[in-house]
Amino acid sequence: MLLKFGMIVTDGRNKLGGHVLSKNRGGNYARTKVTPVNPQTTYQAAVRQAFTSFSQGWRGLTSDQRLAWNGAVTNFQRTNIFGDLKSPSGFNLYQRLNNVLQSIGVSALSLPPLPSSVADCYATGLSCTIVTPTLSLVINETVPANTCVKVFATPPLSPGKSFVKNQYRYLNFLDAASESPQDIKEIYLAKFGSLGAVGQQIWVKTQAVNMTTGQVGTPAEVSVITVAGV
Repeated sequence: MLLKFGMIVTDGRNKLGGHVLSKNRGGNYARTKVTPVNPQTTYQAAVRQAFTSFSQGWRGLTSDQRLAWNGAVTNFQRTNIFGDLKSPSGFNLYQRLNNVLQSIGVSALSLPPLPSSVADCYATGLSCTIVTPTLSLVINETVPANTCVKVFATPPLSPGKSFVKNQYRYLNFLDAASESPQDIKEIYLAKFGSLGAVGQQIWVKTQAVNMTTGQVGTPAEVSVITVAGV
């Protein structure tokens, strides 16, 4: 449970007893905590396996290597939901960076990297046709060297749906030197099986990754209402 205190509590997140505290565009709210059914998906199994693998990897590091990770955490601080700057633990930093690198096929780091910049490469547009199936992603520039762009997408949704954070699934990544536009139809169909029907909405999110450090850039979202096409 995260709370931010003023004279009285001014903000809160996560679970407290049988309730969940959060915030949306309408302001702060509380709702009854519901335990969802666990669908045991392949993706969930892969995430759990990765966590287990890197936990074992952390235990397999030397004392000096773990000390190096613990000493590097102030170089990788993040701002939390309250705007406060927080440092991860050495273990969390090891997990965070190596999980990203694993998702793009890069070997795990045994020592923390020096922080580096992440290219400002992001999605700017999306188009989709159903009759002749196409799904084309526009990015602002050719993907730079030492960078890849992870691509996430939602299944076809109602066009009135705007809160889609929990609908995103990881598709694949665009390699360095990938140019715009990019045809992402095949990786989308491999995940969802269909582009849906005319008039539905598809959302795509991209996130640039530094392939040396595992650092990620700010996500960018684009969406499209599918059309028939020709």
